[in-house]
Amino acid sequence: MTDLSVIGENLLNPAILFFLLGLTAVFIKSDLAIPQPVSRFLSYYLLFSIGLKGGVEIAENAGDTHMYALLGIALLLSLLVPVYTFFILKTKLDVFNAGAIAATYGSISAVTFITAIDFLRNQGVEYNGYMVAAMALMEAPAIITGLILINLQNKSGGRKKTMAFAMREAFTNGSIVLILGSLVIGAIAAPDKLEAMSPFTNDLFKGILALFLLDMGLVAGKRLSSIRQSGAFLPGFALTIPLVNAFFTILLVKGLDVETGNAFLLTVLSASASYIAVPAAMRVTVPKANPGIYVPMSLAITFPLNIIIGIPVYFNILNYLM
Repeated sequence: MTDLSVIGENLLNPAILFFLLGLTAVFIKSDLAIPQPVSRFLSYYLLFSIGLKGGVEIAENAGDTHMYALLGIALLLSLLVPVYTFFILKTKLDVFNAGAIAATYGSISAVTFITAIDFLRNQGVEYNGYMVAAMALMEAPAIITGLILINLQNKSGGRKKTMAFAMREAFTNGSIVLILGSLVIGAIAAPDKLEAMSPFTNDLFKGILALFLLDMGLVAGKRLSSIRQSGAFLPGFALTIPLVNAFFTILLVKGLDVETGNAFLLTVLSASASYIAVPAAMRVTVPKANPGIYVPMSLAITFPLNIIIGIPVYFNILNYLM
């Protein structure tokens, strides 16, 4: 079912190789580092570029009922995944860490999504830019669902204050503001003016993605040590749940009239885990949850799993079924 040559091709993608270079640099104790301001610029560029192009696509497909159906599926997934993962995690963890990790895996990784888009371009497979809206839509509901579950299972007070913080953090997080703002600008701006920006938004994209993944490799390598101390359950969860979420989504879209490229991106979104928006929200709203657990799980285990192996595997399964 899985074409191993596509997995090999993905491993030889320069962006993936730069991620592996970052991991290697940490392993050999190199002093290679990306300055924090540069890292933030790279992240913001990617969100800005993909959001702008997605907004253009949304404007062009405003009358397409398929778009609204896919956005509805994305919203459903962001609400369902935190629920069943929470109760799995609660068998081993307290409600605070279970809720934070559940929100992490119900939410998404924008960089995994962007890497998946690059993969589709290399394969010559079409997709709709409104899938960027699906990505943005899946952030906040997962955070809020995780906090509701914590509040329902935790008998102490403070629910209203916690939910108010959650709502604010979900919708004012810098990454969310940028991606949603870029979507709106792309949808309402004059097409000829947007075309003039193409050398910046399109031509630089792959090079900046490679640099950003180099930085992600450096960060992931440094985080691996903390997850090793947690035992087998959490690393096993971080490896298994993304695959469960992906296959659940594949079964969900198989019976629907969804194009392969869109189905693939939705699958990647459901299989990914947040290491930006959710940690930012959870640090404020759930201080009893340990970021030394949920950040390494998403960044050092699930993220590499998806971009190195998961992306080509999900693509080939969908190709076979659809």
